[in-house]
This record gives sequence, structure tokens and C-alpha cells, in this order.
Amino acid sequence: QVQLVESGGGLVNPGGSLRLTCAGSGFHLPYYRFGWFRQAPGKAREAVGCIDGDGRSYRGVPMYSASAESRFTISKDYTDNTLHLQIDFLKPEDTARYFCATDLVLNAGPGCAIDPRKYDRWGQGTQVTVAS
Repeated sequence: QVQLVESGGGLVNPGGSLRLTCAGSGFHLPYYRFGWFRQAPGKAREAVGCIDGDGRSYRGVPMYSASAESRFTISKDYTDNTLHLQIDFLKPEDTARYFCATDLVLNAGPGCAIDPRKYDRWGQGTQVTVAS
């Protein structure tokens, strides 16, 4: 059974860092494209970025939304079938629930989407709260 589970959120001081993890089960995560999204209370879900799936001779490359800053880094961990979102220099406005999502399309080719409507498999999210 395909499952996505996010973890790594928490309460952190402004200026701190967090590394969020999206663990996949039931499939080989690196082969699929993924998006990272966040949603703050009362606001629409917004994209942080995405990463495309690996091909036969190709490693997925992250892409970031225009509103995302260089403080965000998406990466894959091939040793344990996980996806990560590193967030540095956290700000109070980063407070939100963070989600990973995939469309579970194998061999989708290069490219990924930052439109949440393109994804139909979502985790439950992990809460990030940035406050003094």
C-alpha cells in the first residue's frame, strides 16, 4: 500500500533550521516526482518546490516556486527511500503545515509541477511553528 508520512516539524526559534522528511512506503520514491507544499491557517496551500523522478540515466533536479527563497532545499535520500525539505533561517511567516505529495506516475520524464492539483497522493503533513 502506497503511503507518505511527513516528519521533522516542530517549534523552532526564528533563524533556526529544520529538516523535514517525507517517507515513502510501497514504492521506490526516487523514481517519482514530488512536490512540497505548505498551508498556514486561513491561507491557501502554496508550493515550496518540487523534484522530478529519476530516469535511467538521470537524477531528479529540484525546482522552487517563485515565492520560495534560497532558504529551501529539496533532496532525496537513496538509502532510506525518503525525501527531504531543508529550511534554513526560519521566519515566523514560515509557520504552516508542510506536506509532500506525488502523482505516482512512473517514468514521467524530466520536470515536475508546483501546482498541487497535479498530485493525488498526499501525506498527513507536519507542523512547523516558528516563534520566539
